[in-house]
Amino acid sequence: MTSPLEELLPSTQRALLHRIATAQAEGRAPSFVAAVQRDGQTVWTGSRTCVDGHGPDADTQYRIGSITKTFTAVLVLRMRDEGLLDLGDPLEKHLPGTGVAGGVTVAQLLSHTGGLSAEAPAPWWERTPGSLRPELADVLGEQARMHPAGRTHHYSNPGYTLLGQLVEAVRGESWAEVLRREVLEPLGMGRTSAEPEAPHAGGWAVHPWADVMLPEPAVDLGLMAPAGQLWSTTGDLCRFARFLAVGDEKVLSAESVREMRTPAAPAGSGDAVGGYGLGLQIVQGGGRTLVGHSGSLPGFVAGLWVSVEDGVAAVALVNATSGVSAPAVAADLIRIVVEAEPRITEPWRPLPEAEVDQELLALTGPWFWGTSSYALTLVADRGVELQPLRGNGRGSRFAARPDGMWTGLDGYYLGETLRVVRREDGSVSHLDLGSFVFTREPYEPGDAVPGGVDEGGWRGL
Repeated sequence: MTSPLEELLPSTQRALLHRIATAQAEGRAPSFVAAVQRDGQTVWTGSRTCVDGHGPDADTQYRIGSITKTFTAVLVLRMRDEGLLDLGDPLEKHLPGTGVAGGVTVAQLLSHTGGLSAEAPAPWWERTPGSLRPELADVLGEQARMHPAGRTHHYSNPGYTLLGQLVEAVRGESWAEVLRREVLEPLGMGRTSAEPEAPHAGGWAVHPWADVMLPEPAVDLGLMAPAGQLWSTTGDLCRFARFLAVGDEKVLSAESVREMRTPAAPAGSGDAVGGYGLGLQIVQGGGRTLVGHSGSLPGFVAGLWVSVEDGVAAVALVNATSGVSAPAVAADLIRIVVEAEPRITEPWRPLPEAEVDQELLALTGPWFWGTSSYALTLVADRGVELQPLRGNGRGSRFAARPDGMWTGLDGYYLGETLRVVRREDGSVSHLDLGSFVFTREPYEPGDAVPGGVDEGGWRGL
């Protein structure tokens, strides 16, 4: 029996160190700390610094900026799963008095499709204390709506302020306290906090034309905190990365986390990402999909990405306002590991006996939607998969339901119902998939084909 290697090869470790060393030197970053996780285990950490003998480690806090938004999204999804709200609810249902933003839905706020402005009104909110914006009206300003809701992806920091206020309104506690109790403590993230806790890095601006630095302010963002307040470590963010890959019933189910990772909006103009889910950026490139988030505040840049299919995640944290693209470096760290040490495929094993019966087996094999051929196969937990045998037909995986039907898990049939339709004698007539009829033969006379089958049958020219 074989098992995945727990440690990276020395050559891989050297390649990872080389990548962050190059980034720190070329980007002139005061310090740089990174980590890689594989199959839920941290397999590499590294750091570089301009101070001899004083390098940061996996327990050193950095500000993570907009990665905070993903944590806020988790809190909202938790409330949805508890039945306290629906993602289709307008904000004003739970947070009255929000003016033109009140008609925007919870889902649109999560996916940045509410049409709200990108930033709060002046002064620049990232470098000024939240006490300057004590009310929501101070955050939204007079032109809160920039685009029609639901029409386009327009990244909005005030949108996540509204979500934070939604959390407080429903829970009756501060956003920071709810986050600590419902997410940070259950996931063991004791080094993630709203305010810096030693040891932590200081934020710096590096002069664009000279090798000199200037300290950046680290202010309490007040109402804007749910959009970018948090401080964290590579150790804690690796724990969070594991959660984003597989979920945790103490916080959010795997199904709900999968929903967060599902594209809900295309990339906006000028965005470097491939799309946006519910609180998660989605990047397509190099033959893989990365989910996670980037982050920046004056003095800090951060990146957290997870390749769920490869089982690899990476975190990169930098204490400089600009000069280094931490998200790009984190993506490179994943690429280095995946290309140097491809995932070892799990051994094939038969399905458990309890998941297989003769009725299920009788459903497998070819089916026809019109003249298009498909194959139905069994998968784990009594699920099925329907895939085209040729061409570019629509395939999907389906999860078994207690009522004997299946629910689509992805693609065109996400959420749609697949059911077996039987004749009066109990034999299988056809499969019904969202009203589409799949039969054992293409247009067989007597089959339940909508519109009927020509009595003349198949014929030549």
